[in-house]
Amino acid sequence: MPQHEHLRRATRADLCHSAVDVAPLLLGAELRTFVAPEGVAPDAAPVEVRLRITEVEAYHGQGTGDFADPGSHARMGRTARNATMWGEPGHLYVYLSHGIHSCVNVVAGPEGQGDGILLRAGEIVRGTDAAARRRGASLPLGRIALRDLARGPGRLGQAVGLRHPMHDGIDAITGEARRGAKTALWLGEPRTDIVTGPRVGVAGVAGTAAFPWRFWIDGDPTVSPFRWGRGAQAADRGGA
Repeated sequence: MPQHEHLRRATRADLCHSAVDVAPLLLGAELRTFVAPEGVAPDAAPVEVRLRITEVEAYHGQGTGDFADPGSHARMGRTARNATMWGEPGHLYVYLSHGIHSCVNVVAGPEGQGDGILLRAGEIVRGTDAAARRRGASLPLGRIALRDLARGPGRLGQAVGLRHPMHDGIDAITGEARRGAKTALWLGEPRTDIVTGPRVGVAGVAGTAAFPWRFWIDGDPTVSPFRWGRGAQAADRGGA
C-alpha cells in the first residue's frame, strides 16, 4: 500500500483546529508507539510499532460548530471519563469501549474545546510480530491476517499496545513517557484519495449522513466495513 515518502513530527499547531478539519490530515500519517512488553524485566527495552492511519472519525466538543454532536463523548461537558479531550491537542484520549476494548483518539482543537478524532483502522508498517502477539494472532501472518491486525478501533488499540486507563492522556507531541509507553504522531502531505461518509455503528442521527465525519483512504483494504448504529438507518431515511 502506498505511503508518504516524507513524514514530519506533528505539532500542537497542526492539530489546533476543529476535529472535522484535522481528521483528514491524519490519513496516511503514522502513530508510533514504544511500549514496554508485559511480563518481563522492568528495564526491558520498549517495543516499537508503527501504524499507518487509514480510517478516522471526527467528534466535536461541546459548543463546537453550529450544532451539537450527539455522538461525542464531550456532548455533556467535562467528566472524569473524557477529561483528556478537554486538554491540549496532541494528547491521546484512550477510553474503554464495551468494557473490553481500548480505543485511541487524537485530541484536536484548542485546549478546552473537547474535540477528538477516533483512530478506526490502519496498517501496521513496523513491529508486525509485536502487534500480532498482542492480538493473539498466529505467526507467520497471512495476507488477510495482516489486513485485519488494526482493522477496527478495538483491534487498533490492542495492536499498538495502548491501554485504558494507564495510557489515557499520553502526549504524542512531546513523546513524554507514561506508564511504560511513549507515542509520536508523524504527518505527511494532505491526500487527494479521501472518502467521507457517516460514522460507523453510532446510534441515531449521529450515525447518519447529517454527520459525514468518517474519513478513509479510498480502496485501502485495512479500512473497516460500515454498519449502521442503533436507529441510525431509520433516522437517515427521515424515520422516527
